[in-house]
Amino acid sequence: MRPNDDTMARVAAILERFAKTPPTAVTPDKSLRRDFGIDSLSMIDVVVAAEDEFGVVISDDDAERIDTVEDLVRRLGEAKIAS
Repeated sequence: MRPNDDTMARVAAILERFAKTPPTAVTPDKSLRRDFGIDSLSMIDVVVAAEDEFGVVISDDDAERIDTVEDLVRRLGEAKIAS
């Protein structure tokens, strides 16, 4: 799955806020934890911000399995389809 540009731009803006990383550094293969330094507490903030931005709910189980930017984008897509 290749995320569309709008979704990636919106996710990059969220990561810019929480990880203080430039949007140009956000690519699907980057790890939120290893590459952007998102810890467990910050991951909750990122997921909540993404839920708010996209108007969806990501289950706690799904949120725990998010590692990469692509994982986050995929979960957002799946949550949108389910709602």
